[in-house]
Amino acid sequence: MLVDSHCHLDRLDLSQTSLEGVLEFAHGNGVGAFLCVCINRENYGAVVELAERHPEVYASAGIHPNEEEVDEPSLADLITMAGHPEVVAVGETGLDFYRTTAGEAWQLERFRRHIAAARQVGKPLIIHSREAASETLRLMQEERAAEVGGVMHCFVDDWETAQAALELGFYISISGIVTFNNAAQVRDVATRVPLDRLLVETDAPYLTPAPHRGKPNQPAYVHFVAERVARERGMAPEELAQATTENFYRLFPLAQRPQVGPG
Repeated sequence: MLVDSHCHLDRLDLSQTSLEGVLEFAHGNGVGAFLCVCINRENYGAVVELAERHPEVYASAGIHPNEEEVDEPSLADLITMAGHPEVVAVGETGLDFYRTTAGEAWQLERFRRHIAAARQVGKPLIIHSREAASETLRLMQEERAAEVGGVMHCFVDDWETAQAALELGFYISISGIVTFNNAAQVRDVATRVPLDRLLVETDAPYLTPAPHRGKPNQPAYVHFVAERVARERGMAPEELAQATTENFYRLFPLAQRPQVGPG
């Protein structure tokens, strides 16, 4: 069984199908569980509701670093959101200097607040970092993110950055980018990360892996990610699937394994 460790089920285009159809298709491709990640307060309710309705879906609570004109939660608000029993992680949070000016005070403060909330509730972090590796690591160290750990989602930085995150107790998650022709650095990292600290994800509906690039992504396609990572590491896809699934449930201990596996 595979776990899609990061997806946005509430943002999928369901005009030609249903969420149940998406999940069934994923189950048929060996994907048994899904972490549906929150990006703002406006979609928090939808994410939690999906987790309440589907035992194989887990929720997070957080505000994406690119979400500028949104209802900004206080630390107390984040603690309340993250305290919901369906929420297994805090995030997606972090820094993104690709779409915003480097060092924006509001983005740095938001990230600090999320780390503080995670430490308060004792749940791991889901961290987004784009063109902000050094600042991301600095804030993680300053705010003691290692106390709760978490995952560097959709990792695209170099091996040195991955090593620094691993030293803080974080896991590294590989997305469909690993299948892109120009992603040699991601493939290099995917081969070096210790097997017991590796996750796979889709980030659906974004970052569709080959051979479906140009089309909307969906959780079923995490098997393409896992297969490419397994090939790069010279191991059987089934072995990688088992390892990354065990890693997921070790990192997110509040996530209850579904009673029925994928069809």
